[in-house]
This record gives sequence, structure tokens and C-alpha cells, in this order.
Amino acid sequence: MELMNLTAISPIDGRYRSKVSQLDEFFSEYALIKYRVLVEIEYFFFLADNRFFKLPSKAKQHLTALVEDFSLEHAQHIKQLESITNHDVKAVEYFLKEQVDKAGISHLKEWIHFGLTSQDINNTAIPLSWKHAMEHEYLPGLMNLNNNIHQLAKQWKNIAMLSRTHGQAASPTRLGKEFMVFVERINNQIALFSNIPYAAKFGGATGNFNAHQVAFPKRNWIALGNQFVEESLGLQRMQFTTQIEHYDSLAAHFDTIKRINNILIDLCRDIWTYISMDYFKQQTKKGEVGSSAMPHKVNPIDFENAEGNLGLANGMLENISGKLPISRLQRDLTDSTVLRNIGVPMAHISIAIQSIQKGLTKLILNEVAIKKDLDNNWAVVAEAIQTILRRENYPNPYEALKHLTRGKTHIDKPTIHSFINSLKISGTLKKELKAITPANYTGINPEF
Repeated sequence: MELMNLTAISPIDGRYRSKVSQLDEFFSEYALIKYRVLVEIEYFFFLADNRFFKLPSKAKQHLTALVEDFSLEHAQHIKQLESITNHDVKAVEYFLKEQVDKAGISHLKEWIHFGLTSQDINNTAIPLSWKHAMEHEYLPGLMNLNNNIHQLAKQWKNIAMLSRTHGQAASPTRLGKEFMVFVERINNQIALFSNIPYAAKFGGATGNFNAHQVAFPKRNWIALGNQFVEESLGLQRMQFTTQIEHYDSLAAHFDTIKRINNILIDLCRDIWTYISMDYFKQQTKKGEVGSSAMPHKVNPIDFENAEGNLGLANGMLENISGKLPISRLQRDLTDSTVLRNIGVPMAHISIAIQSIQKGLTKLILNEVAIKKDLDNNWAVVAEAIQTILRRENYPNPYEALKHLTRGKTHIDKPTIHSFINSLKISGTLKKELKAITPANYTGINPEF
């Protein structure tokens, strides 16, 4: 069958294509070819700028326009060349030599790919495309989601809510603060992510500039390599490499993203649980169906979808980050096929982030259910009472409250106040204890 949304094997190229189509600029075969062309041309310009040869301005304009206007037709032509060479990077080199001929500088064509091995191109093109994907897609999407969570936290900062530790009623909290937990966690991981370099390898066949050095022994190729990678491409060149980059930094990116995914899974499960507890209702859309059999249902499908996609992404990221830093001796080819798949987990993450965003917009706070839960769990003020009694040096206050509350089927306001009245303490202290309720025993937090 012809490839289309309905016939695609992968749902990210089928069912979910409209949600992830923007990622093809960074992770598709076309994108890989485009970034290889970009690196090859930038290196050609770099050699000219460092006076290895003189590049006419018109020829430079032609090659600059090629990068800016690189098209599917260009990529298809390179794939045709690859069908002959059976080598993807060599096909890019031959394509660029054709372009050099068109630019009227055929005498300079051997400066294309000068002294390089294919991994000098792959291990700069891929980290560069990865960097752009992070800067233009992933991080903005994640920060926008986190900002929306922050706005909800502010909106609900004064909503008192029963906590649950081990699934049991616990000291009350505030709904906004519970959402701020996720805001802080995500911000912390973004900060860690931002400190990981976008590492590249650029140093010839086995990382020692062998060919460069033998051709131009008086040139400082280490300095030139650093300058090209860091100034022309905006990456960080690793100084001691084999034929390939270590991938340690890339693996660190994947591991950080995996931790962020775990935080988002935690968020999805918490919101799912709050919905099941009726703390949130969900906005409905005309024509939508929640169940093929039960007309009343409004399922938390956005958070379930996100959880599923984040789990898939984590499975792949775990495999990729564990595999890439391992290569036999100076290089084996196992990294190549793995690197071609890094866009797959990022597509699942993009789908997940969009699902969470959609789910958040549908949440309707049900304060009645939240207040009812607080009113039904007066036992949670026992912590407050026994702590104040400790302050007053009252004998065995913890034990007294434990006897009153632990394992009892129902503790309500009259039960608590009757207990307070039975204590041999001053009227002022009794008044202080009676002022404590599940709704106001929520502690303090920093401003947010």
C-alpha cells in the first residue's frame, strides 16, 4: 500500500502525524541530509576564511543560498547518488562537488570534505540538529507547559485540600502548592539539562587530524578544529576521541529528559487520581463519546495518553543512552542505526506534552468535593493538637491522640471538640485548639 497516515506502521507517522510533523525538520532523513550539507559547506567556508584557498564571493553566495533553500528535491538527488555510492556521506560530498561545478569553482572541489571522515560530518550534523530541536521545539514546549502548571498553581494557591500519604488521609495541604511541586521539579531538571554541552567530534579518521597534519604540518589543527566546531557551529568539540564522539553528553541529555518524563508521568497519575476522587470535573465537547456503552463517562484520556507516550519514550531513551557510549575499539557501526531513531522518543514526548496541555485546559475544580473530603476527615488535626500539647508539656499527648483517632471509623468535629473539652488545660488553650480545622491546618509555603 502507498504510505499515508492510515498505512503507516508507526503511529507517530500515521495517527499522530499532525501532532509531530514539525519535528521532521530535525529528525527525518531529509533533516539529516540537510544538516550534513550545512556542516560540509560551513567547513568549506571555514577553510577559505583561514586562507587555504580563495573563494569568490559569487560562489559563496551560491553555496549559502543552497543551505538556505535546501529542498526535498536536493535531498532526493543525494539519495540517488547514495544508491550508487552505497555511502550516505560520500553522496553528500559528490552532490556538493556538483554544486561547486555549478558555482564556477571546479578547481576548488577537492576542498569539499578535505581531510575528513564521515563521522566528522555525522557527529557535528546530528548534535547540531539535536541542539536546534531542543532550542526550538522541546524546551519551549516543556517550559510553556510548566508555565501553564504554574498559572494553575497560582489560581488554586488558597484551595485547602486533604493530603494522602500511603493513600490515607494526612495533614492538609493546598492544591496550588501541590502543583508547585511539579513546577519546581521541572525547573530543576531544565537547569541541569541546560548545563550539559552539545558535544561534537571533529578530528579526522581516528580523531588525531592525521590527514590534516600530514598535508599542512605547520597549521595548528587542534586550534582550527576547536574554532570551527565552537564558533562556526556553536557546539563543543571533544578533544580526545576515536572515530566517533563519546555520546556521553548526548546520553546525559537523554537521561535528563527521562527524569523529566518521570515527573510528567507522576503529574499525570496525580491528576488522574484527583479526577477519580471527583476533585476535578472535565469540560465536555459536543459530539464526543466517553464510552461505547456508558453514556455518562468523561474519561481522563489526555493524561492516560500522555502517560502511555512518556512510558514509550522512556523505554527508548533508556536503550539509546545505554547503548551509544559503548563502541568497539575506535568505532563500530551500531551507533549509526540508533542515532537515526532519536526522533522517535522525542515525537512521543511531543504528543505527551500536547496531551497534558489539552487535559489541563479541561480541568474544572470541584470545591464541593474537596471541602467534603476535608470535613469527613477531622482526625487529621490530631497532629496539630498533640504538637501544641507537647509545647505546653502536657503528659503523653501523642499517645492520647493515637488512642482517640487511630483505626476509628469516623472522627468528626464534635469528637475532636469533646476530646479537647476533656483535657485538663486552660480555657484559653482549649480555644486555641478548637480553632484548628482541617481547612485551616495547611501550614506555610514560599510565595509563588
